[in-house]
Amino acid sequence: MSDKVKLAVIGIGGMGGNHLGSIQKLDNCELVAVCDIDKPLADKKAKELDVEAYYSHEELLKSKVADAVIIATPHYDHTTIAIAAMDAGVHVLTEKPVGVHKLDIEKMIAAHERNPKLIFAAMFNQRTVEAHKKLKKLIDSGEFGAIKRINWTVTNWFRSQCYYDGGGWRATWEGEGGGVLMNQCPHQLDLFQWFFGMPKTIRAFCSIAKYHNIEVEDDVTAFMEYEDGKTAVFITSTGEAPGTERLEIACERGKVVLENHKIIFHRTEELVSEFCATTEERFGTPAVWEVDVPIKEDKGGAQHQKVIDAYVNAIAKGTELIAKAEEGINSIELANAMIYSSMKNETVTLPLDGNKFYDLLQDLIKNSTFKKTVVETSKEVDMSASF
Repeated sequence: MSDKVKLAVIGIGGMGGNHLGSIQKLDNCELVAVCDIDKPLADKKAKELDVEAYYSHEELLKSKVADAVIIATPHYDHTTIAIAAMDAGVHVLTEKPVGVHKLDIEKMIAAHERNPKLIFAAMFNQRTVEAHKKLKKLIDSGEFGAIKRINWTVTNWFRSQCYYDGGGWRATWEGEGGGVLMNQCPHQLDLFQWFFGMPKTIRAFCSIAKYHNIEVEDDVTAFMEYEDGKTAVFITSTGEAPGTERLEIACERGKVVLENHKIIFHRTEELVSEFCATTEERFGTPAVWEVDVPIKEDKGGAQHQKVIDAYVNAIAKGTELIAKAEEGINSIELANAMIYSSMKNETVTLPLDGNKFYDLLQDLIKNSTFKKTVVETSKEVDMSASF
């Protein structure tokens, strides 16, 4: 008998297929089953990996073959499957986004509260990046002083029309619940709230189908204000190439730039506010040191593999997760609020009324006239190119 955690992956057509490879590299768990509504795909992978194949999550959970599951299905199914799994006594790691809208995630959190001994984790693999871990530590330590302004440009999520045509559920309100904010940017939105907390207001401008034949947002500019007075601008797009990912933080000790997994701290010799109040130079600025912040080399396997490893160890040994799934409500609230703000042409005050966004989403689904183009292909997709 193996004492390894018995894992099953639900949804193996895209990222779930990538997770199968990650699991094979870990020695603390055992892949025991794959589950997908695509029966030929499930059978093929099960045969290759010498595991059981299932064609519905209900069938898999009823079998009790797995202690834990990884959910990598289309977005709306995350909620249904996670709740069913936890109520069946099975641990859950769900892909991002944790859910499509705030009300769904609240239902998932309630299921975990009913089953508090279970592990409920989220696939926020960007938290494993050493540069992100270092920046989080520096912010929390107060090294930068009070943060005044945040500018984050995330336009390196370029996606072709071929990408959007590659799945019937993709880039629709009914199938995905949004565009770049729901599919690509849950990563940066999670990091955003992890680094800086939640703002008090959001005013966003979401362009629908600016670059692609889709019915959801593929270009977003959002302005946020915090209780302490700091402001933030968040920009993202799937239509710009070459793209940029640059986070710039203006603070009491100068300026911090995170780009290309490097942190440059333009550190002033004195607090900017003190220099401003005491200098007798009309055009002077504080002296600055340019500090190339040392960062550990990213080691220990791929990002997703690290999250799965931590998930399994949390089950077996009670150790810490990379990200608790409950925290996923924050990035979804940001995404929901941005879409709501843009659609209603108004500033949103947080916390967002989940019922109002749900009603908006249902209206978008009900009134949709978009005709989805789906191009079937037998070519295997290299998901490693997507992150």
